Amino acid sequence: MYKNNVISLIARSYSKKHLKRPKIINKAVEDVGKSLSNKGFLRSHKPYDAPADAVEKVHSICSTLQISNKNEYKLNNLEEKFKFLEACFASFNHGVPNSQVHEVQTIGDVVDFYQRSVNTTVPYEAFKNMELPENLHIQYEYLRFHPDTDTKFGGKSAFPKSSTLVTGIKYREKYAGHIAKRSWP
Repeated sequence: MYKNNVISLIARSYSKKHLKRPKIINKAVEDVGKSLSNKGFLRSHKPYDAPADAVEKVHSICSTLQISNKNEYKLNNLEEKFKFLEACFASFNHGVPNSQVHEVQTIGDVVDFYQRSVNTTVPYEAFKNMELPENLHIQYEYLRFHPDTDTKFGGKSAFPKSSTLVTGIKYREKYAGHIAKRSWP
């Protein structure tokens, strides 16, 4: 009798804990994509310019593989889906990323994917090709302080005890680092 009461008490407290949890709402992939694009995150994708005849190419691949070319046709068979996406990759030289394969369920989804261009230009780099207002200047190649090469203030720094270290491998050859002299032993 005691054992059954303990089990029912545990079961009730366990179920109450689950009731208090907030429900997790799955965000749509487009919302996640918008969030990432707003943050400036750029995944390592190859640039892709969508051809004008993308629809015709996808429909010709459908006819080659003897698949219906209607946009509503679902790719339920995984082997058929794999062969179809593989043929599309060979034709367009652009593949569906692994993170988006589950989203591609119909022929229409594939057509939409291959009609979308992929721009890999970072917004900072895009400023180089834009005509900026006269009062805005962006210095793309920045200057680093070094007492031997600084001529404006005669090698004097506003932060005399701070070192300017170059830690990146890419920029070690481009910029010289400087280790500040310490006044204590």
